[in-house]
Amino acid sequence: MLQEFKSFFSRPVEQSPEERKKFSTLAVLFGITIGVYWLLRPIKDSVFMTMVGIDYQPMVKMLSALIMVPLIMIYSKLVDLLSPHRLLYLLTLFYAIIALVFAILILNPLTGIDNTVSDPMRFLGWAFYLFVESFGVIMITLFWSFVSDTTTPEAAKRGYSTIIIGAQSGGVLGPLIGKYMTKWVGTSYAIMAGVAILCSLPFFIYYYMHHTSHAQMKGFHGEAKKPLEGKVKTGFMEGFRLLITRPYLLGILGVVAFYNITITILDFQFKALASASYTGHALGVYLSDYAIWTNIIALVAVVFGVDRIGRALGLGKTLMLLPIMIGIALVALAFNPLLSVGFGVMVFCKGINYALNQPAKEQLYIPTTKETKYKGKAWIEIFGNRASKGIGSLINSSRKTLGAEGFIWFSLLTSLGLISVWLTAALFLGKTHAKAIKEDRPVC
Repeated sequence: MLQEFKSFFSRPVEQSPEERKKFSTLAVLFGITIGVYWLLRPIKDSVFMTMVGIDYQPMVKMLSALIMVPLIMIYSKLVDLLSPHRLLYLLTLFYAIIALVFAILILNPLTGIDNTVSDPMRFLGWAFYLFVESFGVIMITLFWSFVSDTTTPEAAKRGYSTIIIGAQSGGVLGPLIGKYMTKWVGTSYAIMAGVAILCSLPFFIYYYMHHTSHAQMKGFHGEAKKPLEGKVKTGFMEGFRLLITRPYLLGILGVVAFYNITITILDFQFKALASASYTGHALGVYLSDYAIWTNIIALVAVVFGVDRIGRALGLGKTLMLLPIMIGIALVALAFNPLLSVGFGVMVFCKGINYALNQPAKEQLYIPTTKETKYKGKAWIEIFGNRASKGIGSLINSSRKTLGAEGFIWFSLLTSLGLISVWLTAALFLGKTHAKAIKEDRPVC
């Protein structure tokens, strides 16, 4: 039995040297991106909750959904004008400069985080929250579009776990750096550390584009298509049309939306408990610990072969695991509304999402056309992602009316209803994906 256990979780050597080189470089690229995001994410929450207040978190999440519409328009236009790797260069430079500006503003003792008087009119807190949210959505969406467009289904099964190891390594190191920078020199200098790390990204993009073989740039139908060659013509409304007319894309939207709604509810309950115990820099340090442990769980899961579970179960059943786990977590927190319980269930749910659900969801885009990868995916990941968090925040806003206890039970029943639909969507996607791969044809 022990031998069977070791055999199941051992990672067979399946990648060629060139394939290993490709996915290792992508792992570094994504590790930097995720590392910077997870460095900024706890800071974003601590800045907002200290400057503005936890009661306004549902409102800022709904606002983030609204600003995604103009962002999709800008993103779509940029994809028209620039090849994906050049767009990565541009967006990296943009986010680095703006983050540096925020770091300087937050350093001010009167308008920055050292002033712990919460006020909804402190617009710096609102702006920084929205900035970090946009970074997480746009940079991650662009990266996965960049990867799925030049990766076959077989290569994805072998290589996506390598990318996730890189991502989770960055997800551990980023908030770890942020935590100690915040403790030693303050929040603003922690943001500046993130800017410095982000500035290394263009060098690795350049290395990837000039040292990855042509054979490793093959997409779903085996066509070699380096991102360097040619641009993706895309339109703002074309992505929306694809989304509403393709059941497969609606299914992916459902999986993304139901996860975000339920995790937003869990996240709000956890952070309400955290803000009752911590504030200012101390809150940032505590949330950095949460970020570190979330990514440690995900990293350990990937290193010990959690992707083998996905292979054994199949894509559909793998996508069904997370909603079941989140349902259990919601019940656990409803019956034990304690900060320690909230910390534990959030770390577990987020960790499993990043280690197992996220790479499984990204594989859904492989048997699709280039238009779908860049147009439909942009709507799902940018607008759908934020809109679903906005819906979750709308549910969270009922806490003022229902009270803490009433809200817990209302949100639990609502979430369990959504999870039942989520399971159905996951089953449909798994069957459709398997059929498309078997028949060697794009779904949409």
